[in-house]
Amino acid sequence: MPEYLKKINRSSVVQRVIDRLTQAMLSGELKPGDKIPTEMELSEQLGVARNSIREAIKILVYIGVLEIKRAEGTFVCNGFSESLIDPMIYGIILNQQNEQELHELRAMVATGVMRLAVEKCSEEEIAQLKERMIHLKETIMVEHPDVDAVFEADNEFHDAITDMGHNSMISKINAIMRVLTYSTRYESVKGMLESGRKEELYEAHERVYQMIENRQKEGLHQSVEATYFFRVFGENLKV
Repeated sequence: MPEYLKKINRSSVVQRVIDRLTQAMLSGELKPGDKIPTEMELSEQLGVARNSIREAIKILVYIGVLEIKRAEGTFVCNGFSESLIDPMIYGIILNQQNEQELHELRAMVATGVMRLAVEKCSEEEIAQLKERMIHLKETIMVEHPDVDAVFEADNEFHDAITDMGHNSMISKINAIMRVLTYSTRYESVKGMLESGRKEELYEAHERVYQMIENRQKEGLHQSVEATYFFRVFGENLKV
């Protein structure tokens, strides 16, 4: 009998069913595309009520681990599902009162994105990033820069770096972080422009570009932190 089909204790039954099924996926007992036993079969094998099995399956379907095919049964999903990210989004949103933790997570993800870009980018991609940087400079260095235009150019620059890492899961996680930090990043760009620090704003991004162009891994975290601007108009702001 497979390990995941052994009877389980009564406490926290739904969570234990979830744990048993996910552990079976991690161990390889259940593989992507495999059909899992029916509710009745799982109920009998695990020694728990069908409603607990049903609830556990609902949760695993919601987060994108299982999928139900009508008239066929329930299967382990093949590949990455967008819905896998949803619970993480909600968890981060609910914990945003701790801005320091969010800042640390953002810096960690951004540093990882930079490292992948340095390791994997092609010469063509570096040339494309340079075009994004030139565009960013052009939007920043006009006499009266438009905040929305600069912010959009800034996002395009960072999106290009993310794409250079060629990792779809990290790209999705990084996109979430940029959504969660949207307002602080926007206010930071606005504050830098309105306080006459547009050269500093551009130069921080140029340093990031130079590190990628030179495929320099040392000091990546410090370069990322240099694009998180503080004490603009007495506020703590991040890009």
